[in-house]
Amino acid sequence: MSEHILEVDLAAFESGDAQRARAVVEGMMTSLETGFVFVRHDLSEDLVDEAYGMLEEFFTQEQESKDRFVAPGTHGQTGYTGLLVETAASADVADWKEMLNWGRDIPAGHPLRTRYPHRYHDAVLPEAAVPGITRTLTTFHDEVADLQRRILRIIATGIGAHADYFERMLVDGPTLSRAIHYPAMESAPEQPHVWAAEHADINLITALPRATASGLQVKLKDTGEWIDAVAPEGGAIINTGLMLEVVTNGLVEPGIHRVVAAPGQSGDRYSVVQFCHPTPWTVLSPVASTITPQTPQRFSPVSAADALDLVLYEINLIEDARS
Repeated sequence: MSEHILEVDLAAFESGDAQRARAVVEGMMTSLETGFVFVRHDLSEDLVDEAYGMLEEFFTQEQESKDRFVAPGTHGQTGYTGLLVETAASADVADWKEMLNWGRDIPAGHPLRTRYPHRYHDAVLPEAAVPGITRTLTTFHDEVADLQRRILRIIATGIGAHADYFERMLVDGPTLSRAIHYPAMESAPEQPHVWAAEHADINLITALPRATASGLQVKLKDTGEWIDAVAPEGGAIINTGLMLEVVTNGLVEPGIHRVVAAPGQSGDRYSVVQFCHPTPWTVLSPVASTITPQTPQRFSPVSAADALDLVLYEINLIEDARS
């Protein structure tokens, strides 16, 4: 475990012991100076194992089979996305990875779906290719979403807001699960492709319960040094996104990270990350408790929908919008 990224225990915060809860909040806020924290959780390891097994079964199928689950017009928010499509906003070449994306459906007549049809789509999952995968991945999504909700209660407390601050904006938000297969680097068509170039996430927080191999690296803000981040057993990696930076008036900056194979590292890498998003009509603006004479308001209000659309354009997931 990195000495820069701390581990906090979710159960300790929820124990009812005020002293233990304060220690968790302090540890969380200290660790988030890196944009990352390790959180010990109660997510079922059996569920994670089952999800990874089914995802590997999908990604190892023939390309023709995987391509059946591409969902045009959804901007990479559901279904399959092939190799060399997503490009980090700061990069000139596409990442060497393929992905499967899914979220929770909401009713067709829901006002969120009516107002933001490009944000809410029927989930496209490869049930025909891997029977049972829809149930497993939907359960996985719900369990990780609840974990993220509980973590945001700690962060809300840490910035001086009510613990419930994030609760309502998360209800029916377009939180996105993403399974990523990083093929062996020796199979990449040419350099300078990497698994995933340096970037920050757009959302509130991202959760990574586990990966099958090393590769995730965190950029330290004070030195620019890259350090490895590996989730401890029974723990998840949590990183912060650009939306949380706005809400906290820059108190919590986004975690800058990349995914790279070490020199000589062979083989594939699988990971499943979940991006926690508020509802698109949420207006992101610094919480009052973060605005002081010493820390004047840095960010003007912006809707979550507009903030996300700009990033999807920048990373090449809006079809035909960026060469």
